[in-house]
Amino acid sequence: MSTDLNVAVIGHRPIGAYVARHLAESDGINVVGFLCRPGREAHASNIVDCLPAFADLALFPERPDLVADCGGHAALRQHGAAILGQGIDLVTVSTGALADVELAIALEAAARKGNARLQLASGAIGALDIIAAANTEGLEKLVYRGRKPPQGWKGSPAEAALDLDNLQQAEIHFTGTARAAAQRYPKNANVAAAVALAGPGLDDTLVELIADPSITRNIHEVEATGPFGTMLFRVEANPFPDNPKSSMLAAMSMVSVIRQRIAPVGL
Repeated sequence: MSTDLNVAVIGHRPIGAYVARHLAESDGINVVGFLCRPGREAHASNIVDCLPAFADLALFPERPDLVADCGGHAALRQHGAAILGQGIDLVTVSTGALADVELAIALEAAARKGNARLQLASGAIGALDIIAAANTEGLEKLVYRGRKPPQGWKGSPAEAALDLDNLQQAEIHFTGTARAAAQRYPKNANVAAAVALAGPGLDDTLVELIADPSITRNIHEVEATGPFGTMLFRVEANPFPDNPKSSMLAAMSMVSVIRQRIAPVGL
């Protein structure tokens, strides 16, 4: 009898396709298919080596042990509680969706009911282990700064604050809490939420979002100060070529966290 970890993937756009492809190549992991919207099954099944796609988890011929959510905030709202309530673990990169208090409560209740776990992938950021450890004694300051090329902010509230097509220098278009950032920028601020949840929380973490025409990568910076000392973390992440809002590192983090679940020795 196979002992492979059966994994279903929500979302078949760049992040979901990347995750499915790399997990399918991993020893000990069996990708059982995509979970998608009704009517999208045929399209989704052609994304990665003709993996099957279904609009309902009950239709999968093999029950997944775990679901990898790469479908964005809407997908987590639609499927999250039902998956957890059935006792199926869920890993998501849509950390910013937890800024919605009602959703966060519903997901936690479903996880407790199903004796399952909602795991938050680190996404395009690092140093979350340091932040979490340092928060044991409390943090005096935790700031996340997200800097992207102007095209990376297209389709977001930044368009109302800045002329993204004619920007000549770096401009801050948002300053506020991580909760406010995640609610206003659901396609851009998952990193801010991940940083905040590793530390003092969504309402006690400061966020600055910046459009910078001088860069081509997505730059994430975290600054922390507390009894532990000080920390400054920076990563310059390459975006997906056809989706500048998302970093390739976000997809890589999902693959890594799932592979760690079956590794005999892990971080």
